[in-house]
Amino acid sequence: MSVSVVIADDQEMVRTGFRLILESQEDISVVGQASDGIEAVETVRRLKPDVCLMDIRMPGLDGLEATKRLRQDRGAAASGTKIVVVTTFDLDEYVYGALRAGASGFLVKNSGPRLLIEAVHAAVKGDSLISPSVTVRLLEHLSGPSRAETAEAAARRLTPQELKVVAQVARGRTNNEIAGRMSLSLSTVKSHLSRIQDKLPARNRVEIAAWAWEHGIVR
Repeated sequence: MSVSVVIADDQEMVRTGFRLILESQEDISVVGQASDGIEAVETVRRLKPDVCLMDIRMPGLDGLEATKRLRQDRGAAASGTKIVVVTTFDLDEYVYGALRAGASGFLVKNSGPRLLIEAVHAAVKGDSLISPSVTVRLLEHLSGPSRAETAEAAARRLTPQELKVVAQVARGRTNNEIAGRMSLSLSTVKSHLSRIQDKLPARNRVEIAAWAWEHGIVR
């Protein structure tokens, strides 16, 4: 089954490049494009794609606000669209804002074609791909003294095995990588993640990663 994608970016050259990369894959189809945030929201609501690649700095409405509106639009069919932020500006406040707005993952634009394609596939499967070049730096500053809970108190919310899974997620590792490192089956990793999301609670693995750094589970 083909994965439908909308590309939202204010630069035509970027949109064209992404479209060529994605449509080189037999199972991905670019069904729409948007040059600003308002158009992005309207296009996603109208076309209901599987994934929207969302730039952050766009005229009219920035990508953070566009992401937030789509994620809060629970009554609309567009609420099922996974949003992956793809941006040149890997500033901490931008990307962390995207996670809090409900993005399923983020990439820096120079991550390359392979990671772009993998991010789309991961989003469709309910997984998230976080650009390795910014993951640790982005989330590390969250482990400061202003945490709502201490690491010890936060850790009591999860089992030791679940905490190990959380630490792997916080390092940006995929389910397959976690299974290999922890000698677990893929289904066991998915079961752990499901329970972790319920306990925290967290909407996706990106929020799990943010929680881990925020509460000092990883350093």
